[in-house]
Amino acid sequence: MTLYADGLPPLRDVIKTYDLRAKKSFGQNFLLDLNLTGRIARIPGDISDSVIYEVGPGPGGLTRALLAEGASHVVAVEMDSRCIPALHDISGAYDGRLSVHHGDALKMDELQLMKPYDHQKKRIIANLPYNVGTMLLIKWLTSDVWLPWFDSLTLMFQREVAERIVAKPHTKAYGRLSVLSQWRGNAKIAAKIPSSAFTPPPKVDSAVLHFEPTKPLDHTVRLKDLELVVQRAFGQRRKMLRASLKSLPVDPLVLLERADITATKRAEDLSVADYVRLAKTYATLRNGS
Repeated sequence: MTLYADGLPPLRDVIKTYDLRAKKSFGQNFLLDLNLTGRIARIPGDISDSVIYEVGPGPGGLTRALLAEGASHVVAVEMDSRCIPALHDISGAYDGRLSVHHGDALKMDELQLMKPYDHQKKRIIANLPYNVGTMLLIKWLTSDVWLPWFDSLTLMFQREVAERIVAKPHTKAYGRLSVLSQWRGNAKIAAKIPSSAFTPPPKVDSAVLHFEPTKPLDHTVRLKDLELVVQRAFGQRRKMLRASLKSLPVDPLVLLERADITATKRAEDLSVADYVRLAKTYATLRNGS
């Protein structure tokens, strides 16, 4: 058996040894090219001063790349119990710099999990399972406390989802994810990955998104107010705002006039700053001011 520089076997051999055939129920598509996983691990820059939170490591291709690139520590959460022994092998090869937790990332208390590393930078880097990728992103972006506990996100999504996150106004891809992501940080597509790079290959191509949190445009705007007006606007995106916002408990024409937004515009016409202003105005009207 051929061994890599880290003393571990090729990922195909790991999959064969532990019978880790990808399961649709876990949204699994494995990256087996360690050159490619190394490229992903380098997207945030130098990670030697960072603790990495990884979701869905599977057989550990990206995990090995993160450790080989010098990550101070990797905290991995894996739902598939079949993968745990393979991940423990990686931990042994890297002197315990990998901690493995068996569980559901959607239910994980990351603040508690990462508390031992509060004195270090913390980054989330993951080839997210397709079936929970968007839900995890929303979980991380909707923290009540902002700036968040992480310094950056480097995440694999279906390419269509990544394009929605970075989409600009006046485009079909622009929507709820675009506004939420760009309200709270700077997002860019850092790499495009063809479906052929995965085992098994999915039906769509993927992209790696890199996100760095920033201070909010207006710290007085509440997340729940922004989410509400954005959801109502894009819920009927083909309609003019004067119609799509009718379900709000305030007069949409008064709301739009006070927010200095033309009532005949549609959801995709508003910038992130427009939505922030709309949410702030909505809160004022709702409170009777």
